[in-house]
Formats: sequence, C-alpha cells, structure tokens
Amino acid sequence: MSYKTEKQIAIEAVTQAAKLCLAVQNDLVKVGALEKDDKSPVTIADFGAQALVCRHLSVNFPGVIIVGEEDSSDLQRSENAGQLAQVTDYVRQVHPEATPAEVCRWIDAGNGQVAPRFWTLDPIDGTKGFLRNDQYAIALALIEEGQVQVAALACPVLPLDLDRPEEGATGVVFAAVRGLGAAMAGLDSHHFQAVHVAEADQAAQLRFVESVEAGHSNHDLQQAIAAAAGITRPSLRMDSQAKYGAVARGDAALYLRLPSAKSPDYRENIWDHAAGSLIVEAAGGQVTDMHGQPLDFASDVKMRHNRGVIVSNGVIHQAVLAAIGAKS
Repeated sequence: MSYKTEKQIAIEAVTQAAKLCLAVQNDLVKVGALEKDDKSPVTIADFGAQALVCRHLSVNFPGVIIVGEEDSSDLQRSENAGQLAQVTDYVRQVHPEATPAEVCRWIDAGNGQVAPRFWTLDPIDGTKGFLRNDQYAIALALIEEGQVQVAALACPVLPLDLDRPEEGATGVVFAAVRGLGAAMAGLDSHHFQAVHVAEADQAAQLRFVESVEAGHSNHDLQQAIAAAAGITRPSLRMDSQAKYGAVARGDAALYLRLPSAKSPDYRENIWDHAAGSLIVEAAGGQVTDMHGQPLDFASDVKMRHNRGVIVSNGVIHQAVLAAIGAKS
C-alpha cells in the first residue's frame, strides 16, 4: 500500500498548523499562555493547531480515530472565553466560517483511543521551545497494528541548513511512508527531496542531539554514552521532534533521551516519538528504547513497555546500546 493520499493529507494538515503557529508566535506578546494541571505551558497555538489538523483529517477520512494531546475543556471554561475567541480568530485565517463551538469540536476530535488503526498528533511538540522562539514541531503519524506507516513533521523555525542558518530560509516539513523513504521540503515549498542519515565515513563530523530541558533526560550520562560511541563534538540541544529531523537528514548521527535521575520511571507519550521515529527509520536510521526494544505504539498513549529512546544513523546503534549496558 502506497499511502499516497494519507501522506498528502498529513503534509497539508501539519503545514496549515505550522503557519498558524507562526502567526501566533508573531503575536505572542499579546496572546499569553494557559497552564495545564502539570504547569507546562499550553498556548493558543496548541489548540489552534490541533483544531486545524483534526478538522483536515476528519473531512478527508470520515470516522478517523485521532489520539491527540489536547482537549477543549480548559478553553470552554467561562474565564477562558477570551482565549477561545483568540483560538477561533487564528483558525478563521484558514477557515473563515469557523465558530467557537466548531473549534472546540475539532479539537476534541483528537480525543480518540489507541486502536488497531489511528492517527496520533502532538499539535506543538516542544511548547517551551515555542515560547522561547526556539525549536518546536507539529507531529502527525498514522499507526496501524502498532507500526507507524505514515508520518509528517513540520518544524516551523528549523533552518533548511542547520550549519548555515544565516544563509537560508527556515521552516521545514519532513514526510515519510514506511518502505518508501523520507523526504524534506521548505514550509512554503512543494518540492520534497529525499533525506538520508549520516554515513559511516563521516565519523569526524558526527555529533548528537539531546533535549534542552534537563528534566527530560540525563545530560551527563548522554554525554558519556555519545563519547563511548565515538562522538567527541559537543551536543546540539534543541526542543521537540526537530531532533529526529536532524538525525534523518544527517545533521547528527545520534539522539539520546535517557531517563533523568529525578524521574527514573518516566514513560514517553506516543505522540512525542511516533512521527519522528518513522522519518528516521525511513531515512535509513534506527530507533529503539535504551534496551534495544522497538518502541511500543500499540498498547497505550504511554510507551509503558519502553524506557528511554535511542535514535541513530544505524551504524553506531549497537555501540550505543553496548555503552548503555556497560554503564547500567
């Protein structure tokens, strides 16, 4: 199965959402932010992006199941009427007829449950990066029988050339279909070009990427593991699944996300890794947990059977796993 239609709709959906996010980001001083119960920031863009993506999927695939990160319960509180009005205004830039009630309904179309076939969505992966005017992503993936088949990942502020950001435009969309490779295009371009992970003979240029937030991962251990695998350059820290994009196109050979000592039992959400994992695998890389097991996208919204995430160009993967085992 080529999944041609699913891929195209996914690209359209994340591109719409990315442009909404950029519009909100430009107005961020006026917009402000809400907070979820865990105190992580949720912006107007989170809700607007989820509304656009869920609407686009639902119109094109009636009866679709979407497992997304957000719901509209906060927006529907009377004290947040102003925020709902703001979300609706941004959504109207794409769908002028949208009403607040429709926007809430579109957001809540993403409240599905894990099933044999479903889409999973993170409307803004890396919300703190978004608020810092740094990296974030809109991540969308189609999962069938626990395996990611289609992925689209929009990184609105990722440079087209990470090593020469001053020389080119920003805004990238990655897309992949299992078995058919991965590709990248500028946010305003329809010209996708194939991407590939770093080759084995590029050892001197290899580097690794990791999260900005120390609470997400164990930076000290990750530095030691990367060094043991032969990577001596300093890490590149960035938010979101943009890190998967960096590995997929050869900017880095390794992305490590090892549990922080402060949260040793932390388990990842499926929407934080589904899209990125396929893009790296389709580009020739490898993705497992820290014990070498495949990521579990079939059981729950939490990857309860996995601990940590290892993303590589494939060539150094076994060396990384061996280094982790030696330090465990």
